[in-house]
Amino acid sequence: MAKNVNTTNETVGEAVSRTEVFFKKNGKLIGYIGAGLVVVAAIIVLIIQFYSKPLKDEAVGQTFTAEQYFRAEDYDKALNGDGNSLGFIQIIDEYGAKAGKAVYLYAGICELQLGNAPEAISYLTKYNGKDPVLKGRALAGIGDAYSIAGEYENALKYYLQASQVEDNIFAATYLLKAGIICEELGRNDEALAHYRVIKDKYPQTFEGYEIDKYITRIEVKK
Repeated sequence: MAKNVNTTNETVGEAVSRTEVFFKKNGKLIGYIGAGLVVVAAIIVLIIQFYSKPLKDEAVGQTFTAEQYFRAEDYDKALNGDGNSLGFIQIIDEYGAKAGKAVYLYAGICELQLGNAPEAISYLTKYNGKDPVLKGRALAGIGDAYSIAGEYENALKYYLQASQVEDNIFAATYLLKAGIICEELGRNDEALAHYRVIKDKYPQTFEGYEIDKYITRIEVKK
């Protein structure tokens, strides 16, 4: 046992000696590296404090008027500005996500409301927020855009994705849209399955109150 302890002590001693030799030989280099890291860290702090943060604050401030137009359902001014204040397009061009991830969602919904499907898809696919309600809304918006474009398979894919983000009342809306698309594609059994999920899981929603007529519409065809 003592032999093992001595061996261990010798090994540790050798390692310490080698470490001391290394630091003696490379002391200046290590000092330079350490100083360099301190400088880099200081630069990062300065960038965040005096450039990124003010720029972010400025970007967020620019969205205020655009959001007001959005709430007033003036989607053209919300998107393109009013000549004095920036719209979401200019805000995204100037600041990108520094103005907040939601700017892509706002811009996408504006484009969707104006009937511009490709542009809506482009903005909505860039939204990567984690809020489940907004994430579901973005996915469903992409589905709406594909529906406008007549690309029903893609529309169906995104409606189903939206319905699976979170088990909430909005899932009923997305499942209803999925069912209608399935009917459009002639896949009535799939449509009926989506409608029955609404009836069973979301009976207290608006879609739940209305779902029997959709179910009956398919069943009478059989």
